[in-house]
Amino acid sequence: MPCCCPHSQSAGKFFSFFAKSYRRRFSNKGFEVSQQQLIEGITQASYKDKILLEIGCGVGHLHQTLIEQGAKSATGIELAAKMLDEARDWAKQRGLTEKTNYIEGDFIFIANTIEPADIVIMDKVVCCYPDADSLIHRSLEKCLSTYALTYPRKTWYTRLGMQILALLMKLVGSDFRPYVHDPDQIEKWITEQGYKKINQAQTTVWLTQVYKK
Repeated sequence: MPCCCPHSQSAGKFFSFFAKSYRRRFSNKGFEVSQQQLIEGITQASYKDKILLEIGCGVGHLHQTLIEQGAKSATGIELAAKMLDEARDWAKQRGLTEKTNYIEGDFIFIANTIEPADIVIMDKVVCCYPDADSLIHRSLEKCLSTYALTYPRKTWYTRLGMQILALLMKLVGSDFRPYVHDPDQIEKWITEQGYKKINQAQTTVWLTQVYKK
């Protein structure tokens, strides 16, 4: 089921444009600092022989790397069709086709069709959704044990940066907008569902948190 609203459709087009450059960046430079922090947190929670669900999986490098290092399998959900083309191709090259499954669509609209997983991962996804409440709660419904996410810190410079990007998107006629949601509210939503935060790290821009039920 593809994207169902103008914002989702525009987000898919926006990120599809960068698909090949994302894959080249990972091939040449590997993970950025915030992604290294995310993997460290997931490692602390333990991912060996676990089933992964990565929402906003991009070109697939994060969950494919975790599979290579011992995770059982992964499903990747992504708005951008070309990101999924790269993810499937990369999985084939890495011999991971049988351990990966890719679905195009907006997670909020297709959540009822997605099977639960031991670990749910959202790397820089919350900032792409206007409705963080629905995204967090619907993704928690699919999580059996570990919930890991990276999203923007609520600082003056991240808010300014997102406002500038939103203006640029408007000027080019795109309905896609980035968002800075309140970390305190996000943490409250998660802990209210019985999760305990076991790891937190940050960079200048990004906040990474890992929770365990």
